Amino acid sequence: MKTAFILEDTPESQLWLSEVLHKSFAGISIAAANNIAQAIAVISTGPPVDIALIDLSLPDGSGITVIEWFNRHSPHTICVVASIFDDDRHIFPALRAGAHGYLLKDQPQHALVQALNGIVTGQPPLSPAIARKLLRHFHEPYSQPSQELLTEREKEVLSIIAKGMTMAETANMLGLKRNTIAGYVKEIYRKLNVSSRAEAAISAQKMGLI
Repeated sequence: MKTAFILEDTPESQLWLSEVLHKSFAGISIAAANNIAQAIAVISTGPPVDIALIDLSLPDGSGITVIEWFNRHSPHTICVVASIFDDDRHIFPALRAGAHGYLLKDQPQHALVQALNGIVTGQPPLSPAIARKLLRHFHEPYSQPSQELLTEREKEVLSIIAKGMTMAETANMLGLKRNTIAGYVKEIYRKLNVSSRAEAAISAQKMGLI
């Protein structure tokens, strides 16, 4: 690991995570940002990033946006969430968006260093509490999302946005207004009980729409 990026809005936490990276990878070069807009500007114009530590709760939105950016534009970057949140509402959307690991910031530094060092040998950087939650999740009975929940138009919209099309592009394809598509997307999210495009795409795939 030669280059790293930290997305964290608290200066103290940003410094703490920098220390973790320096202890994990000697001589690593680190860039940082404290909000999503600044992050996109830094990573889109700077050198390739080997590893990124990303907080989720930021002043201008969710760090998932930046994970998705890396997934599209720099798939080799190892994205690791560094958060205080250990609930399903934060964990699963982040992993579905492309995060390679999830670490809790309430652990001591040496625990995070050990987790990051495991990347070299192919071990996913997961805090023990997160690993246990993932195991419990996959032991739960599986439920297939039902197509019957959606109207034909909603299925059509879902199949398009699941392929990465924006709402404006979807509106142009279907000859509808962007606001109309936004309404369909909101209803699709509600019916499928999802909160992001990544989750919607997974549901579309399970339903055979893509």
